Amino acid sequence: MPISDPSPSQPRLALLCCLSLAMLLSSLGTSIANVGLPAFTLAFGAPFQSVQWVVLAYLLAITIAVVSAGRLGDLIGRRRLMLAGLAWFTAASALCGVAPGLWTLVAARAAQGMGAAVLMTLAMAFAGEAAPKGRAGSAMGLLGTMSAAGTALGPTLGGALIAGAGWRAIFLVNLPLGLLAFWLAWRHLPRDAQRAAHQPVRFDWPGSVLLALTLAVYALSMTLGRGSFGVLNVILLAAAAGGAGLFMWAQARTAQPLVRPAMIGNALLAGGFAANALVATVMMATLVVGPFYLSGALGLSAVQVGLAMSCGPLVAALAGVPAGRCVDRFGSRPMTLLSLGAVGGACAALPAAAQAFGVTGYVAALAAMTAGYALFQAANNTAVMAAAGGSERGAVSGMLNLSRNLGLITGASAMGAVFAAGAGAASLVNAQPAALAAGLRATFVLATVLCALAMAAVAASGKRLAAVQP
Repeated sequence: MPISDPSPSQPRLALLCCLSLAMLLSSLGTSIANVGLPAFTLAFGAPFQSVQWVVLAYLLAITIAVVSAGRLGDLIGRRRLMLAGLAWFTAASALCGVAPGLWTLVAARAAQGMGAAVLMTLAMAFAGEAAPKGRAGSAMGLLGTMSAAGTALGPTLGGALIAGAGWRAIFLVNLPLGLLAFWLAWRHLPRDAQRAAHQPVRFDWPGSVLLALTLAVYALSMTLGRGSFGVLNVILLAAAAGGAGLFMWAQARTAQPLVRPAMIGNALLAGGFAANALVATVMMATLVVGPFYLSGALGLSAVQVGLAMSCGPLVAALAGVPAGRCVDRFGSRPMTLLSLGAVGGACAALPAAAQAFGVTGYVAALAAMTAGYALFQAANNTAVMAAAGGSERGAVSGMLNLSRNLGLITGASAMGAVFAAGAGAASLVNAQPAALAAGLRATFVLATVLCALAMAAVAASGKRLAAVQP
């Protein structure tokens, strides 16, 4: 299998800039479109239920493509696929910018999401190789910073572009950035190793299609119904469970599987994937319940809610690089456990802090939670990627990104349902402050429990984790 040769002569700074820009583009693609939803509604004369697919198509495409992108990079060469992914993402952005109709835009966004899956997956796979020995945590922290920066920058940049040049500009802005990233990648990504002429590429296309369908069905089971879990959701969830079982059965019987069963059976990797999904579920709670609590219980205006919510990505952007340095200095396992304790402690404290100190207490707890999450991402990603073999770094990176996305999808539905049940109100918009406070407590009690489960998953693989410290 072809793997990249990270020659020490490579200019590492330029390489890290390339990877950072790739991560920024994929993250910006998610957040910048949200602010355009009202503009899409006016431009196409379509209801919100239709224009929301401009956002959902991108997220769904990333979710179903990340594992296949990682595995394909391992097989055909990560440099080759990264260049193709950058070209694809940039071309799809151009198509988004000239789309004549809503569903053409949705299709172009799905194509853009597939390109983004390549960028985020291979950026992480390259990062450990690009960093000097003992500095993998710093590289992972930098990628975390760029991801958070894209999330924070998207709404502001998108709003300015729409106001100045119209909604098409939020997609066309990716063209110069994409071309710059392609040029940097062409110049500085390490060459792929030569594959023997007699060694054909055997990609598991049936497994890739089955996994994509399973993930799409699961995502729909979590998103349909706007938080109310009905019969259709149950049917879709059962179908997704059946698809997952069939996928694992097929992988065990395939000569070149998309996901080796041994990867899932590896306690080290499985623990990292599980913790990643659980913590992503926890972090999604702040995005789902935060606006309702801040506006309904604390009486904040829409602008004030936005400012309070922006604390999260800003703290994550500032904390990413220092978090990576802590991982390099103290080790990935201790920092993973410490970060989970910090996130869990902040979850436990948030309802009481918000009740006692209002928005100041809420924002302080949110900042502590987000800083802990930045440390967790740097530490857990470093530990998992250190355990990946050179020929499987792409596949492992894909699984890491998949576990995070599944956590976000699950959290959006599950945490919203817990919040509504805890509030005991038919309509959260008209709920009383006391009811919203009760919903907040119920949500973050569950979040604290999930953090404890994540700590247990990491601790269970402790001995094997210590053996692969970066």
